[in-house]
Amino acid sequence: MKWKISCLQMDIAYGQPDINYQVAEQWIEKASQSKPDIVMLPELWTTGYDLTRLEEIADEEAERTITFLKNLAKKHRIHLVGGSIAKKTTEGIYNTMLIIDKDGNLLKDYDKLHLFQLMDEHHYLQPGERDGLFTLDEKVCAGFICYDIRFPEWQRAHTVRGAEILFISAEWPKTRLSHWRSLLISRAIENQAFVVAVNRSGSDPNNVFAGHSMIIDPWGDIICEAGEEKEILLGTLDLVKVTEARSKIPVFEDRRPEYY
Repeated sequence: MKWKISCLQMDIAYGQPDINYQVAEQWIEKASQSKPDIVMLPELWTTGYDLTRLEEIADEEAERTITFLKNLAKKHRIHLVGGSIAKKTTEGIYNTMLIIDKDGNLLKDYDKLHLFQLMDEHHYLQPGERDGLFTLDEKVCAGFICYDIRFPEWQRAHTVRGAEILFISAEWPKTRLSHWRSLLISRAIENQAFVVAVNRSGSDPNNVFAGHSMIIDPWGDIICEAGEEKEILLGTLDLVKVTEARSKIPVFEDRRPEYY
């Protein structure tokens, strides 16, 4: 089985959801012309990191975004890894990834587990409490958001439960680009899994973002990588490579978690 994936490395209008929905729709329409199986968006693509105004601009129970993504998924017959959005609930605001299949079904909503203090997330967002596992076309996948990749035990908790493809949405700053690339490659190698990582481009009042969305195979080889500017990155996953990597170097068989 092979998957064709389009990664939408878009710029994000700071604190302006209406503009961002319009731009995202245009990008999804454009990406769909290449007939991908999956289209993926970056982190907080509806609002950017305008955290102080989230009470005003966050999506109530993610209803607008879910409807928006469901309609586009069905229209173009694509699976959507809908990046993440600010979701307003009675408990607070969460940084939430939405997974919609090509029939318009909501497969998963994953709330970012690890909040990034350097960007004040812990002051404005609630931490998640659930895993990021979901199944797409009979393949077990997992979703993560940005800072999550600095916690290798969190990815391993998913791959020991069968995850073969790790989807990561981010707003990763340019100042730590080397960390972004090194961490993603490491997560692919140590988990013998595909990594599909979508970062944003552009800047906001406080940050310049790195871009460099990447698709990496289970051996840690980069299938494709974007630059810093806005771009639709297109790559193909040959899913048999996961089985090949895990059979040649049986990391999961040789684990001794009783000592960890």
